[in-house]
Amino acid sequence: MLFDTHVHLNADQFEEDRAEVIKRAHQAGVTHMVVVGFDEKTIKGALEIAEEYENIYAAVGWHPVDAIDMTEDHLAWLEELAAHPKVVALGEMGLDYHWDKSPKEIQKEVFRKQIRLAKKVKLPIIIHNREASQDIVDILNEEGAAEVGGIMHCFSGSVEIARACLDMNFHISFGGPVTFKNAKKPKEVAIEVPLDRLLIETDCPYLAPHPYRGKRNEPAYVQLVATQIAELKELTLEQLAEQTMNNAKKLFNII
Repeated sequence: MLFDTHVHLNADQFEEDRAEVIKRAHQAGVTHMVVVGFDEKTIKGALEIAEEYENIYAAVGWHPVDAIDMTEDHLAWLEELAAHPKVVALGEMGLDYHWDKSPKEIQKEVFRKQIRLAKKVKLPIIIHNREASQDIVDILNEEGAAEVGGIMHCFSGSVEIARACLDMNFHISFGGPVTFKNAKKPKEVAIEVPLDRLLIETDCPYLAPHPYRGKRNEPAYVQLVATQIAELKELTLEQLAEQTMNNAKKLFNII
């Protein structure tokens, strides 16, 4: 049994065949998933899917690329949604210095507001980080994010950054890039991360693992991520699956 901790089944890419994609995931042993919403449209989609399927949950937050669009009403809405029985985390949130839609200072402010909200509603947070590792670590530290912990989603940073995040009560989650032949850094980090802080994900429809690189990703492919990490950790796939399932259930408070 596998737990894909980060999917975007609410994306337009799954509009035509979402039910079939979920069925394929179940057939591949992917029994649990978290659908991540990051703006008004995708949050609504995440909730609809989570309400329809028993072992699919939702995370709700505001993406840093769209930070400039977030209002106080949106923040109040997130607080309201945090009480929903299928909402298990806030996010994805964080910093993205690759795109220039939202100025860095606005991204930081929106990030801080969401961390404070997570502490208020006592939910873990899912972190999006693109080209902003040190600022992410600094803000998590300054805001006392260790109180709620969470996930460094689709981790691509260094061993040093991973250690800083582990010290703040965060889990490290790996997606498709850990399977890429030239992905030296993610493999090094995966070996370093303690088993009880390890998670797996697809981030589908993005970042498909080898040999599907460049194609639409889907939750069934999380098995390829799990297989790669099991090899790196010198575990069986079953051992890795059980450990990451337990880690995710504990973090998301799923009984």
